[in-house]
Amino acid sequence: MNIITKYFPDLTEEQRKQFDALENLYTDWNSKINVISRKDIGNLYEHHVLHSLGIAKIINFRAGTTVMDLGTGGGFPGIPLAILFPEVTFHLVDSIGKKVRVANEVADAINLKNVTFRHARAQEEKEKFDFVVSRAVMPLTDLIKIIRKNIAVKQTNALPNGLICLKGGELENETMPFKNKTIIYDLKDSFEEPFFETKKVVYVTI
Repeated sequence: MNIITKYFPDLTEEQRKQFDALENLYTDWNSKINVISRKDIGNLYEHHVLHSLGIAKIINFRAGTTVMDLGTGGGFPGIPLAILFPEVTFHLVDSIGKKVRVANEVADAINLKNVTFRHARAQEEKEKFDFVVSRAVMPLTDLIKIIRKNIAVKQTNALPNGLICLKGGELENETMPFKNKTIIYDLKDSFEEPFFETKKVVYVTI
């Protein structure tokens, strides 16, 4: 938990409690349903919670913004972002029902009011959102093809509406088709831990 307050020192007491509760909740659920690699559950805050919050290093979502987390798994990056941005609405979607259930139960347990959930394939979701966020679900070209229909026209944030995803490694080839619409942000510039050395936030205007 200390790693979260290290980089986000201005959390409210409620936010601190919510982040603090995640360890026991995910450890318990992970023993029943494997949503995080068993070997990695000990790195929950660094590898999953803080990694999710990397998106907040490129955008400060305005109140009233709507965000879809596509392929949320057990709730990443959606749940950490929903804690950080209580006045933003997050819609968490995944094709695997048991993972959606875990995310839903975790949100209920910490009294997270600004999240909704859907067990569905990405192609089935027809709602419009200001942004779609995702954590390395599929190649950018495929992802953008699927989510183009979900991006709202009306703009309310400093960044134009689009896709924000967490990825790692070499991205030049993947982002080439969108190079004039893409910003790549290195998380190593914000987080000093070695885990973030190759981690990036990729933003694409849609």
